[in-house]
Amino acid sequence: MRSLKAESTLTDRYQTTVPETVRRALHLGKRDKLHYSIRPNGEVVLTRAGLPLEEDPVLGRFLDFLAHDMVAHPERLQALDSGLMERIQTLVGPVAVNLDEPLRPEDE
Repeated sequence: MRSLKAESTLTDRYQTTVPETVRRALHLGKRDKLHYSIRPNGEVVLTRAGLPLEEDPVLGRFLDFLAHDMVAHPERLQALDSGLMERIQTLVGPVAVNLDEPLRPEDE
């Protein structure tokens, strides 16, 4: 998948207009809040603030894509064999996973 890029200019008051491609990608409307995550390498990740995980637009579209693909092409579905499961276990090791535990933000 190709990444989209956009840029904008800061005004004298340090304000900017969010480019249309970014507004569409984040489903932003007027008065929506933005969230900035600053990573140690200087990257800044911009997301729409206040979206519960259940309403994540990217995750939702991805899950819709998977569901549609499974219905359209059931012949592609394969059961996990024991060899693959053993390989997965060697890669992840004895990592305890609690599927009911909420995810922590990346910056914690």
